[in-house]
Amino acid sequence: MPSPLQLFNRAASGSLSPVRAAIRHWVLSAFPRSESGVDYDRPRGDPGLFGPHSATWRVHSDFPGMLAGGLAALTLQTLHPLALAGVWDHSNFRDDLIGRLRRTTMFVGATTYASLADSEVLIARVRHIHSFVKGHAEDGRPYAADDPDLLTWVHVTEAYSFLQGYRRYSHIELPAGAADRYYDEVRRIAEALGARRVPASEQAVTDYFTGIQPELAFTERSREVLAVLAKVKLPVPIAGLSRNLFLLAGTALLPDWATQMLGQTHWQQRQASLASHALWSIAPVFRAALSDGIASRSCRRVGVQASELDRWPVTPASTFSSTA
Repeated sequence: MPSPLQLFNRAASGSLSPVRAAIRHWVLSAFPRSESGVDYDRPRGDPGLFGPHSATWRVHSDFPGMLAGGLAALTLQTLHPLALAGVWDHSNFRDDLIGRLRRTTMFVGATTYASLADSEVLIARVRHIHSFVKGHAEDGRPYAADDPDLLTWVHVTEAYSFLQGYRRYSHIELPAGAADRYYDEVRRIAEALGARRVPASEQAVTDYFTGIQPELAFTERSREVLAVLAKVKLPVPIAGLSRNLFLLAGTALLPDWATQMLGQTHWQQRQASLASHALWSIAPVFRAALSDGIASRSCRRVGVQASELDRWPVTPASTFSSTA
């Protein structure tokens, strides 16, 4: 399979159909839809938790921003010793990091676009799994995956990173107030999982990060998890190049305080910037290649055109509807 930049050059020269097919194969090989077991086509008219007029359906419809954002979120999450302890003790991240990424991708996609019943089943399943994840961190402090504060941390890192990914790579301008609407919408998933005091606006997220920084640390465990992430093998041709593009593009989304805490060198930041520019360049080809994805199928389920997700309602942000 050609490199991402070669794909973009071919797209620019006009041979778009083969490029779309290649990118489609790339994505579906890494994140096969058959693994989810969720029916996005039924029941007809069911808007799920958010619906087609929501900010969430728009932000989460952008694959490049979501994948880069997801990797940025994982990086941020390694900075919380208690959250990291749960991953360290209860997951096989060293051998199956791809599986973890797929499961996270499936959960986010399904709770965004699936029917209300399917979303509620998935949330209940995750809550059940969380009830068994507990132990003690390196310093002896107890942790539990269903700790409301840890759930808030995981949620905020993901929501922040997904939104930044959309802003950086979607080629669609985020209107005034849409970020606040997005944070206000997606917190209902965190709260359904048991989180508390979940930030509901962009300023609240900024304040949250400021307040939690004294609890964070870049430890040897952080380094080991990130080292595994840096070597993960995607089940696609030229896996290293594809991985590096998205990992570095994700790094470019990190807030400045996290970049400093991670000890990113000037050269590493420069690499992230170059990858960010490269992903921005090819992002429209990804969108075209995945035009029949779960967001499009869900739009058909509720009777709207998928192209509606490429633009924002021309209404004040405070009146955005979160249901169909």
